[in-house]
Amino acid sequence: MDRKMQEQKNLTGTLIFAVFTAVLGSLQYGYGIGVINAPQKIIEKHYAKVLDLPMEEVVVGRANETVAHPSVTMYWSLSVSVFSLGGLVSSFFVGWLADKLGRIKAMMVVNTLAVIGALLMGLAPLGQAHALVISGRLITGLYCGLSSGLVPIYIGEISPTALRGALGTLHQLGIVTGILISQVAGLDFILGSKSLWPVLLGLSGVPAVIQTILLFFCPESPRYAYIVLGREEVARRIMRRLRGDYDPSKDIEEMRREKEEAASEKKVSIIQLFRSPNYRQPLLVSLVLHMSQQFSGINGIFYYSTSIFYKSGISQPVYATIGVGAVNTVFTIVSVFLVERAGRRSLYLIGLAGMCVCAIIMTIALALLHNHAWMSYLCMVAIFLFVIFFEVGPGPIPWFIVAELFSQGPRPAAMAISGFCNWTCNFIIGMCFQYIAEACGPYVFIIFAVLLFGFTIFTYFKVPETRGKSFEEISAEFRKKKHKGFKATEMEYLGTSTDA
Repeated sequence: MDRKMQEQKNLTGTLIFAVFTAVLGSLQYGYGIGVINAPQKIIEKHYAKVLDLPMEEVVVGRANETVAHPSVTMYWSLSVSVFSLGGLVSSFFVGWLADKLGRIKAMMVVNTLAVIGALLMGLAPLGQAHALVISGRLITGLYCGLSSGLVPIYIGEISPTALRGALGTLHQLGIVTGILISQVAGLDFILGSKSLWPVLLGLSGVPAVIQTILLFFCPESPRYAYIVLGREEVARRIMRRLRGDYDPSKDIEEMRREKEEAASEKKVSIIQLFRSPNYRQPLLVSLVLHMSQQFSGINGIFYYSTSIFYKSGISQPVYATIGVGAVNTVFTIVSVFLVERAGRRSLYLIGLAGMCVCAIIMTIALALLHNHAWMSYLCMVAIFLFVIFFEVGPGPIPWFIVAELFSQGPRPAAMAISGFCNWTCNFIIGMCFQYIAEACGPYVFIIFAVLLFGFTIFTYFKVPETRGKSFEEISAEFRKKKHKGFKATEMEYLGTSTDA
């Protein structure tokens, strides 16, 4: 307890500065996710003008709505989805880049991708807009796939054990803040206009420029300095710089044991991670947690929210959608304070179970919407609660808990696999949700309710609590469970054997 209290007091200015600088990468990731949505109609018209294709006016209800040519729709869909495709590909290289260059230099190098992507999108009106935007989105996606792995690794390795969860949650806070900023900036009277949309897209490179400058003043990860480079004195100096006036001997000793274990295991590749029985349980937990984040239906909520708010009689549903983004951000901040008090596992269970109930309520409300107008308001409440429960657990926790579940040797490979899983699921949802929604109608969220129930059961039985535990203690807990499972299997065999 004294040890934990001591660590909680070591929230130094250097540590705050380093975490803030790293989270700028998360902010840019969130901005990249949300920035493309608001100016959709304007960009489609620009694509049509460049490609010399017609835009048809059709009557929808009492208003006229512009419908894009199929080729324009195809280019627009590619502009949106290629972002996830870029992240899916680059996430595989997170571990290699983190170990090859170090955490700081790796973040600096990948920022060049962000700047190149932003310039291509910002200069889109000067050339073939559709080609430049798609290229820019692809390169930005490549950046985000790398950044979404490097940021949690760095924050997890520089944070004291007692603050690791709270500081790790800031990665998700950066993402949702970036989404909210892009939603507000994308309003037609700010940057989402016919003349300023290239500026809106081009601004995505600004956090990368600022982060690159600030990274020159940030310390390298002490775990990387000692475990990968073998520089104990450098690691001690970094620890004192990050934690203030304290004796780093216990942390250095933990790193020494981790280094010895990593040396005995040699370097852990992605293939070895899948093959080794020692990593099977934590890898399964990591992958299911990332799957539960994307297959929870949260992206479906953002796709569906505007139409639901429109049906409920709100004349400007875009502001209600921004309200959802604001709630998203506020409750991510709340989770920063909860995660070290309630624990990861408890918050994840509460989040998944709450989302499951909300998905059922939304299904009922959507099914009865045509018969009872007030059901739209029930659906609105369910949407806001769904977002709140998401940010309590499933939103932030998968990003940093993977770094907690693995020691230094397999950690980069585990982060790469988890990131790839997250981006793949994101891509699948982005490509398939609209088709599923059209096929299932108001019952689309019952699919997510079933998935959420399954993820809740898995979390209850398989996910360990990592709050306040060192990396070594977490690894030991998995080994203990593995040996228990082996002994149980052995006893079952002896019980059924005739020789016994």
